[in-house]
Amino acid sequence: MEIGTKIDCDVNTELIVSVFQTASPLHDGALIIKEGRIRSASSILPLTMKDDIDKRLGTRHRAAIGITEVTDAVALVVSEETRKISYAFRGGLSEDVDADTLKKVLKELLGRRA
Repeated sequence: MEIGTKIDCDVNTELIVSVFQTASPLHDGALIIKEGRIRSASSILPLTMKDDIDKRLGTRHRAAIGITEVTDAVALVVSEETRKISYAFRGGLSEDVDADTLKKVLKELLGRRA
């Protein structure tokens, strides 16, 4: 994994929204959040090496799966084309998750680590 631009601040909506504006220089790559703090933006994640991934999934989804294969991370993905939200955990991918389901899953997964 290549750490992009190092950042060390509390998670906040305004920063997350600004990072993901397409004109932002930090737009491409991942936003890394650890222990309630934004650690970096524009980070490059390892891609999964699985060859059975649906061909319609691009680099963003492959990176989300890849990072969860080598760490204990939960990776969230928002498709630029469809705006659908997916999450990856332990090398698996759950696609097109609604907001309520995502909140429930994140509470379960992240609550285990607290």
